[in-house]
This record gives sequence, structure tokens and C-alpha cells, in this order.
Amino acid sequence: MTTAQKIKDIEDEMAKTQKNKATEYHLGQLKAKLAKLRRELITPSGGGGGGPGIGFDVARTGVASVGFVGFPSVGKSTLMSKLTGTHSEAASYEFTTLTTVPGTLTHNGARIQVLDLPGIIEGAKDGKGRGRQVIAVARTCNLIFIILDVLKPLVDLAILTNELEGFGIRLNKRPPAITVKKKESGGVHITNTVPLTKVDPQEIKAVCSEYRLNSCAISVHQPDATIEDFIDVIEGNRVYVPAIFVLNKIDAISIEELDLLYKIPNSVPISSKMWLNIDELMEVMWDKLNLVRVYTKPRGQAPDYSSPVVLRRGRCTVEDFCNAIHKEIVKQFRNAMVWGTSAKHSRGQKVGLDHILEDEDIICIFKK
Repeated sequence: MTTAQKIKDIEDEMAKTQKNKATEYHLGQLKAKLAKLRRELITPSGGGGGGPGIGFDVARTGVASVGFVGFPSVGKSTLMSKLTGTHSEAASYEFTTLTTVPGTLTHNGARIQVLDLPGIIEGAKDGKGRGRQVIAVARTCNLIFIILDVLKPLVDLAILTNELEGFGIRLNKRPPAITVKKKESGGVHITNTVPLTKVDPQEIKAVCSEYRLNSCAISVHQPDATIEDFIDVIEGNRVYVPAIFVLNKIDAISIEELDLLYKIPNSVPISSKMWLNIDELMEVMWDKLNLVRVYTKPRGQAPDYSSPVVLRRGRCTVEDFCNAIHKEIVKQFRNAMVWGTSAKHSRGQKVGLDHILEDEDIICIFKK
């Protein structure tokens, strides 16, 4: 029996099992088994390596990468070609793009890599089509554009989210506030600082049993934690990626329908064909990527606002800034003057390598 067939059997059994106090332990075990089988699909065992495959392994450039994910013929290639100037085959028939097509766009002085991924089909997470390769590339992106047809956005979004979740991608979510520490003995001990409203201790113990965690200390600090969140923590291979739901082809709908689309969270309605509302898409993209621009100021001269050094939030110390320019600068570093949001004074602040920079700060480096 194949892994996909085993998954279907477990899903069928879960659908037939009514949830109540008597079945919580059994359902918990089924969900844990399902997660382990999905892991086999993500990282299949055996020889041959686990790379993305021919045409999917792309050299990374720029400070961040944005992946275009969607069903065939929703306008991914048209949007990609116009944003980057890179030719990505576009046509009215399905499956025009068969490999990953990389391109680069520049926004607010930052070079951002754009990856046009082949259209995925329902069942991709179970190995249908080239879904495994497509989603493997999507896991490595800093931001995902879910490109949707404006005429059926919610249906397609539910399917695509399900496919991506099956491959361990969590869209617009934070890692669960749950900790699991293995112990030598003492059994399973569960503590919670908030009420457990969506998960039962019996379910947690069932999952621990399936993963052979016979002795561990579990702490739950998330009020809406589910058993799926707990499994994600144990699996440890989940990626939490911000996503924008790009509702394409708004030139085919009315103003009243457009107003309704704006009620969908994390969505931006556009028309890649007519080039409508692309400015808003770029601004939302910039906010989601959470990048930090730092302007250089040569000693005794005015700041250079034309080409900022762009860093990622969380890796934006003065040392990160120096390394982004040249590794040798850190060795010769004495101190730096910083002006902007991160500085304590409007006249500037003298700082060291561990100072955290903010967006649009100005910096002047002094060497030994």
C-alpha cells in the first residue's frame, strides 16, 4: 500500500469517527499517524537525494525571495513578466510554465527575487503532478503570493491552503507557544498557563504515545492551541511563511464585487492584464517582507540615499550591516554613528557592533 493510500484510509476513518470524550484518544493517534505519513511525502526515504528536481533548483539572488503559487492559468506568468521584465511563458491554456522561472524586481532600493512556480493541482500534497517539487521550492521563500482567480477566490484559496499545509507550510501564522522537553522518567506531564479550549489532555497523551514520547514535560501558553499545533511542534519541520492572497482579473468584475473582495484578510485585488492596483500590491509586499533599509554616510559628506543597504528584520545589527558590505570591515571596526529611529538622540548616537538598526537609519562607520 502506498503512502498516499494510507493517508486516504486514515482520513476516511477520521471522517467516520464522531468526536467525543470516548474517541479523543483514538482521534489524537490518527492525527499523529497522519502527520508522520505526510512527513514521508515531504522527505521520501531511499536513495537519490531529496532535492527539488530538475528545473526547480534555482540560485538565490537579492535580499528576499517571493514565490508565486496558484492553479494553472490564473495569471502568474503575466504578473511575473510585467514585474520583472523576465519572460515567463504565458498563454490561455493550462500548464504553460513547467519549471521554476526566476526574475528580479527592485522596490525601495531592494533587489527582490521572484520565482514563478508551475501551477499546482488539487492533490499535490499527495504526490499528484509536480506538486511536491513546486511546494518544496515554496517552503524556502520569504513570502508567498497565492495567485487566485477573482471569480472563485475562496474555493481555490481553501484548496491551495490545504495543499500547502499538507507539506508543512503554515501561512500567516506564528509558531505555536508550546514547549516539549523530553525526560528520562516520570511519564507525560502537561502544564498550561491558559485554559485549553480546543485540545484535550487525552489527545495530547495519544499523540505522545504515537511518537513514543513516554516521559516529557509539555507547557502550553497559547489559548487557542489545537492538537495540530502540538503535532507541528513535535514534528519540528514546519515553516511559517507570510502570504498575500493576490486576487487577479478584477477587470472582469463590478465595483460592488470589488468592495466585497477587500473583506478577505491578507488580500490584494489586482489585474495583471490591465495593470490595476499593482502599487498597493508592492506596498503590502514590502510590509510583509519586513526589510530594513540603511543609508550610508561617508565621513564629512551627505548621506547617500540612492542605494541603501537592505537587511532582514532580526538580522539588522551594525555587524550585519558591515558584513553585508564586506567581511573585512568588522575586523577594522572601531565604532559607528547612527542617526534615525534607532538612535537615542536626534544629533546621532555612537554605537557598537551589537546595535540594532531600524528602517531608514543613516550610519557612518569609523575604522581603527
